[in-house]
Amino acid sequence: MRGGAQLSVTDLRRSNRHPVDTQMLAEHRSRGDIALHIVNISAHGFMTRTETGLSRGERVIIRLPHVGRIEAHLIWAVDNRAGFQFERIIRMDEFNRLIESLQPNQRLRRTR
Repeated sequence: MRGGAQLSVTDLRRSNRHPVDTQMLAEHRSRGDIALHIVNISAHGFMTRTETGLSRGERVIIRLPHVGRIEAHLIWAVDNRAGFQFERIIRMDEFNRLIESLQPNQRLRRTR
């Protein structure tokens, strides 16, 4: 019999990721504000193309439109790309409004 949780970070990567191109400030507890260039986002997390200098597991807080402040932790980083996982899943109604505000071009939005 297999033990342990059935949900893993790898499983969360199957979420629909929506392409965006937005700059945001993230708050880090010791480094202060960090500028992030977010290139895709899902209800579970986001990817940046920014050299963050952060280590795996470090946490930041960002302020998303229609969602508000949300904490995320660094899951992986390669060169100038980094993947963050939200500390909670964003509700679908909030996420839909978030995507509409971050990706106004209907043709670039992924179907939900």
